[in-house]
Order: sequence, then C-alpha cells, then structure tokens
Amino acid sequence: MAAAPGDRPVYSISAVARMVGVPVATIRTWEDRYGQVVPARNASGHRLYSRDQVEQLRFVRAQMGEGASVADAHRLLAERAETGQRLSLAPPWRAPRLLIQLAEPDVYAAEYQEFFLKTEGFDVEVTMTDDAAREAFVAARPAVVVVEVLISGGAGLELCRHFRAQAEVAIVVVSAIEAMDAAIDAGADAFLRKPLDPLQLVSTVRDLLRSSAMLAERER
Repeated sequence: MAAAPGDRPVYSISAVARMVGVPVATIRTWEDRYGQVVPARNASGHRLYSRDQVEQLRFVRAQMGEGASVADAHRLLAERAETGQRLSLAPPWRAPRLLIQLAEPDVYAAEYQEFFLKTEGFDVEVTMTDDAAREAFVAARPAVVVVEVLISGGAGLELCRHFRAQAEVAIVVVSAIEAMDAAIDAGADAFLRKPLDPLQLVSTVRDLLRSSAMLAERER
C-alpha cells in the first residue's frame, strides 16, 4: 500500500508515531514484516506518509486494541484494501481553543488561512517575517506553527529548524515550490503544497493536535 506524495498532506514518521500511538520502531517493523503500509521516501531516505496511510495504521492499532494479533490486524487491513471497503475512521474530535501561529509573508494567504482556522475554533497569530515569527513563538508558545518556506526571502526552512530545536511543537511547512524533502529534513511534522486546500490545512492541524492531546492524556 505504497503511496507517492502529491499535493495532499505528507507526514514524517515521528509525527505518525504520535498520531497512531505506537513507537517509530514498531511502525518500521510492521512495514518490513507485513508490507501493508509502505511510505514513500525522500532523497534523504526519510519516510513520508499520506493521510490515508495514517488511517491504515490507526486501523491496525484499533484492531489490536480489540484483541487482534498484529498479524490478524494486518490481514484485516489487506482484506479491506482488496474489497475496497472503507476503514473505520477516528471519531470526530474538537480541539480545545489553542493557538496556531502562521509564519506567512503573503498577507492574502495569511488572511485565507487565518479565516478557516478561526472558523474551526482556533486562536491564530500571524507573523510575516522571520524575526517576528521567532519573537512571537517565544511569547505565545503556540501549539502548531505553519511556516511558509519563502518567508523573509527563503528563511522558512531555517525557521523550521529553529522551532524544532526550541520546543516540542507541531510544525507544518507550506510552499508553492517543491520543498517537501527539505521540509521533512528540517524537522517538519507535515508538508502541504500551495495553493492550500483549507480542509486539508485544518485536518492536518487537527491530526497533529490530536496526537499531542493523546500523548498528554497518557502522561497524566
């Protein structure tokens, strides 16, 4: 079930591990042993998962939670793929009111993203330069940062590395140019190609926040 990345969200393996609730090593073992969920890879060899593949791994995890063995869970996944039967998706989830920071130099793109995120109940802070983004990050501690690669003349990838080194925060990199491999290499949890589909942007943010909320719940 390999899937080549296109214009849909692409997730790193560390983000997927949090979203599914299993260790990175386990996901790799499942891939090697069962060959059901095989991600694409970038030039550096990093695994790149589609949202459909995340749902496939969630299905396997859910079957195991109901008592199925790992092998049986993957067998059921294969059967559903062969028959075209839809997987049981995760139940609806509404995020608490959390802050999303946009590091976006295009005022119209920023307004577009801000509108849809606020419509979904998020607080949003827009920063339009590299320096402003760094300052706002320290002051506000957002739950998710959406970084445009071309902010401040192309400082987005370095900004991504900076955020990754500073705190455990979900990072989505967006760009109209081909920058998926570089974004994942820089530490992004997910990459989206512009022009953005607002539903994909919201679903990506929700996916990453759901994983953070589940992790926090387990650590209580």
